Amino acid sequence: MSKVTGQSVSAALYERALGILPGGVSRNTVLRKPHPLYADFASGSRVTDIEGVERIDFANNMASLIHGHGHPEVVAAVTEQLTRGTAFTLATEVEVRYAEHICGRNPAFEMVRFVNSGTEAIMGSIKAARAFTGRPKIAKVEGSYHGQYDYAEVSQTPGPTTWGDMDHPSSVPVAHGTPASALGDVVIIPFNDVERARAILDEHSGELACVLLDPMPHRVGLRPAEPDFVAALRDWTLKDGALLVLDEVITFRSGYGGAQDGYDMTPDLTALGKAIGGGFPVGAIVGRAEVMDVMNPLAEKVLFPHSGTFSANPITMSAGLAAMELFDKAAVTRLNSLADHAMAGIDDAIRSTGVTACVTGGGSMFRVHLKQQPPRNYREAFMTPEENRQLKVLLDHLFNEGFMMINTCTAALSTAMTEADIDALVRTLESGFAKLS
Repeated sequence: MSKVTGQSVSAALYERALGILPGGVSRNTVLRKPHPLYADFASGSRVTDIEGVERIDFANNMASLIHGHGHPEVVAAVTEQLTRGTAFTLATEVEVRYAEHICGRNPAFEMVRFVNSGTEAIMGSIKAARAFTGRPKIAKVEGSYHGQYDYAEVSQTPGPTTWGDMDHPSSVPVAHGTPASALGDVVIIPFNDVERARAILDEHSGELACVLLDPMPHRVGLRPAEPDFVAALRDWTLKDGALLVLDEVITFRSGYGGAQDGYDMTPDLTALGKAIGGGFPVGAIVGRAEVMDVMNPLAEKVLFPHSGTFSANPITMSAGLAAMELFDKAAVTRLNSLADHAMAGIDDAIRSTGVTACVTGGGSMFRVHLKQQPPRNYREAFMTPEENRQLKVLLDHLFNEGFMMINTCTAALSTAMTEADIDALVRTLESGFAKLS
């Protein structure tokens, strides 16, 4: 407690923050009522806040910490690089080594450009697609989050009063003041609905630079894209001359070569981020060499000039390479099996308590919905006011019992976790369900 005011340390810090940060934060996801809690230190799967309370971290900084906190090999790689320098106006060997490693994980990854965030990777992928095709428009799934970029964020948060007809979903802005021209260049398609998606795309034949797809979009319900839906989009883009761009900023953790390992198709470009940074800010654009060449500064005509002051900085490259070398096929398999174990346990807890709930997910992530049936698209995943109220009760119960979750009641596992951690979460979810049933 603060000796001066009697407040908790976190409450006092937040009071200071309110005067200098909009809303007292730099990212909305840390907000809690009555105030955020502030981290003190973390190790493995545990985070201790500034008040001294330890929690098991199932959020892992929004799915970015694939090995949890402070993995010794990542720490050693970063520490060694710190003694050499953090950024140069020169290339570094570790950039080349990491590029070789990333491209070696998936035959679709013929070339790579490193950037500084998932948002930046999506921005660059869209611009590369436009440069390659000479077309302005893109198509994306309703409700799918692709970072903070006017085009990519269209219809990220529509509601019943704005989303329009299912056969022709509206292009709905997120930020006030979004240009109408940006909305007009984004075509919205429903998730996992082959016939409707194909019909909408056909109306824009010859206009689209790319179709942008997250193979397991979090806000759409964290349900994997159905194989026939992915195949239909790949088939349509090949026939039309548009590109298929996968957003694997989150889902790359799902397989050694990403969630796309589970589909019989090859995208033109893939945007990466989060886990590939080893705990540091990162993004990457990977894909077909012919498309990636639009960024080639040695070309006779450079179609997409691209650079970034901190792109491929050696700290991130060192941390990312260490993290991804550790995340080998055996580690992927183990982590995914832990998620399967969790989802099976949650299903049992739902049945035993009789609560109206279900669980979706894939790879090493899962999400609890307070709905009878797993949603197939954004409109089915959209929460009612009562579901929102119940979700808050459940999340507060988990937090008070020592579990950190992503604020949709989503978990992103880390290799630091054990089966005992999973079982503890399931037991606490079960006691939380009992409060709702």
